[in-house]
Parts: sequence; C-alpha cells; structure tokens
Amino acid sequence: MTIVSIPENSINNKIDSSNPLYIHPSDHPGMLLVSKVFDGSGFGAWKRAISIALSAKKKLGLVNGEIEAPTIPIQLQTWQRCNDMVISWLLNALSKVISESVLYAQAANQIWKELSDRYGKPNGAKLYQLRERLCDISQGNNDIATYFSKKQMYWDELNSLSSIHLCSCGNAQILAKRDEDQKIIQFIMGLNPTYDAMRSSILMMQPMSSISSR
Repeated sequence: MTIVSIPENSINNKIDSSNPLYIHPSDHPGMLLVSKVFDGSGFGAWKRAISIALSAKKKLGLVNGEIEAPTIPIQLQTWQRCNDMVISWLLNALSKVISESVLYAQAANQIWKELSDRYGKPNGAKLYQLRERLCDISQGNNDIATYFSKKQMYWDELNSLSSIHLCSCGNAQILAKRDEDQKIIQFIMGLNPTYDAMRSSILMMQPMSSISSR
C-alpha cells in the first residue's frame, strides 16, 4: 500500500484544495454521503457507494490507511480535524445500533477495518443468506429490467465476497464463463411463464450468451 505524504505547506496551516486534508467550506459533520444507511445487510454495495463518495472528496486515504496521522503537532491537528469529519460521515451512514458499536473509535480507518472485518468477510451463514435471497427473487409483477437489477444486486455482493483472485491463465476464463452461465440459469428460472419460449431458446444455445445481453 502506498502511503500518501502530507504536503509541507500544511505545516503553516495553509491548505489548498489539492491537499487530501483540505475541508471544503460546504463540508460539515452532519452530511450524508450515501442515500441509504447501512443496517447490516448489503455491505458490499454500501462500501462501494461510500468509497466513491469519499474518493470524490479525496478522503478515501483516511479510511484505507494511506493517509496516516503525522507526527508534527500542527499537521496532527489538521489531520485530526479531517479525521473527525470523516468519522462523522461514516457514523451518519450507519444505523443507530451499528454506529453506537463503533462510536468510540479514534480513527476513521479503525471504523472501516472493524466494519470490513465484521461484515465484509465471507462466512457460511452470510453466503447462505445471500444465496437464499437470490433464489427467492422472481419476476412477479416486475418488468425484465427491474427483475434483472434485483438479481444483479445480490450477484455483485456475492462477487465482492469472493476469495478467488484474478489471474491471466486459461482457468480464469473458464471460471468466469461458468459463473456467467450460472447467472443465466438463475435469471431464467425466475421468469414468468409468459417467457417459457425464450427460456427454452436460451437453454438450447451452445454456448449460452452473456447475462447482460438478456
């Protein structure tokens, strides 16, 4: 991991907008960075959304450990102010119960690590819950696009929990195609009976096409 150094001009408390410790005048502790607070489910999507928001504000380094606390007192004061701001944003994005469980963390990256360790690591119960919800989703009264989006949400979260690392060997392509075929099967299984003809047509295809083309 690359550690981001804090520019020397922050020693004199002169911080420009390019400095990751710069706080815009419109930023405040009560800001909501994401539209939905994390309540214990959908951690992958929540983490992705808040990572994008923090990155846009150049504050992602405060949660992933790239921006460490400096040793120079004046710089430390600036870092602490920014760290406290990010802590406030994280707490605002959590449900009351979860926010109270990390309230006394001294650094934003401690909260980030605690949440990742608690909710971001795969375990049998978590994988079972996600796959069960995925199987329960059927088209029903939804149009195809809405039905697909609901499936995609759980596919993405399962993918975020995958412990398989990407490689350039042929096996990677085989695994990717296998996962894609499984998604197609899961998708067409939940379609309404009016799509029986399309379902049969897809199952007869060799090889099956991409899920995104459905």
